[in-house]
Amino acid sequence: MRVMLRAHLDTQISNEALKNGTLQKTMQSMTERLKPEAAYFGPSEGGRSCTFVFDMQDSSLLPTIVEPLFEGLGAKVEIQPVMNGEDLQKGLAALQQG
Repeated sequence: MRVMLRAHLDTQISNEALKNGTLQKTMQSMTERLKPEAAYFGPSEGGRSCTFVFDMQDSSLLPTIVEPLFEGLGAKVEIQPVMNGEDLQKGLAALQQG
């Protein structure tokens, strides 16, 4: 299932992580592990944030995905199912047939 993960990083913790290289390593590890179709990094709500759109094969993967963000960066994480335009058209077509 295509999902969007958005993490708001704790400023103090991520400042230290930036200085010691942990921030870069965590983001690289997340990108390698998730193989996202899109990844964005930038400010949000006055602090650092990252957004990944990726295919989550099984919900049991959730702890291994979010724990590094919680533990290493003090992140607040949201994850939700999302659709691209093709998915939306397919879903709307099925709705009209039903």
